[in-house]
Amino acid sequence: MKLVPAIAAFCLAAALPLTAHHAFGGEFDPDRPILLKGKVVKVEWVNPHTWIHVEVAKPDGTKEVWMIEGGSPNSLLRHGVTRDSLPVGTEIVVDGYQSRDHSVKRANGRNITYPDGRKLLLGSSAPVAQNDPDPPKTAPPTQK
Repeated sequence: MKLVPAIAAFCLAAALPLTAHHAFGGEFDPDRPILLKGKVVKVEWVNPHTWIHVEVAKPDGTKEVWMIEGGSPNSLLRHGVTRDSLPVGTEIVVDGYQSRDHSVKRANGRNITYPDGRKLLLGSSAPVAQNDPDPPKTAPPTQK
């Protein structure tokens, strides 16, 4: 009888990583590109993906916060993106792909463009982004 709880605990533990990570196509729609312009309100530098929260003005003037998924912190560091690259309040334009669940304000970020034209590659898991013949160049962090 002691074996049943142990097996149940093992099955639950084994299933956790499956729910924590996903394939691009399972969560985001490559046929629904999105361009979001707004200010950074929060950055989560966590594994397996970073999250950039951007406040975007809607056409009616109200605002909504979008969650933008980036690559892992390690992949962003390899592209020259650091914690200092996206300070809160920075105005950015995000090029990405909308979530398949359109009721949530979430997207997979391909790249970010600053007002001065510099771009940051977000290490998107989108197949389209990985095969881009002209990917954006990484940019140095913003100066303080």
